[in-house]
Amino acid sequence: MNAFAALADDTRREIVRLVAKNGELTSTEIGQNFKISPPAISHHLKILKSAKVLNMKKEAQKRIYSLNGSSINEMEDWLLDIIDLWNKRLDKLDRYVLKVKKERAHDKK
Repeated sequence: MNAFAALADDTRREIVRLVAKNGELTSTEIGQNFKISPPAISHHLKILKSAKVLNMKKEAQKRIYSLNGSSINEMEDWLLDIIDLWNKRLDKLDRYVLKVKKERAHDKK
């Protein structure tokens, strides 16, 4: 699963927001913020880890999750490319609208 597919779920987006805000959290600390079962939290964490959105390290019996910055940067780069493409299309539309307005104004004279 890719990062965008993993983040399509509201709970997983909220988990990522929580981890980003706090830096590192154990699966228990993450689970305490949700009204779903520990196995459901584990399932969401597994998906986020396999999509490389979160990193996980083990310390004794604890699993500690942190944000995978390189994955977030890849998503940001993709989004910035899309924004750039849309801005170019909108700029082109603006030029066309201005051209049509000028032509109409000239025709009215």
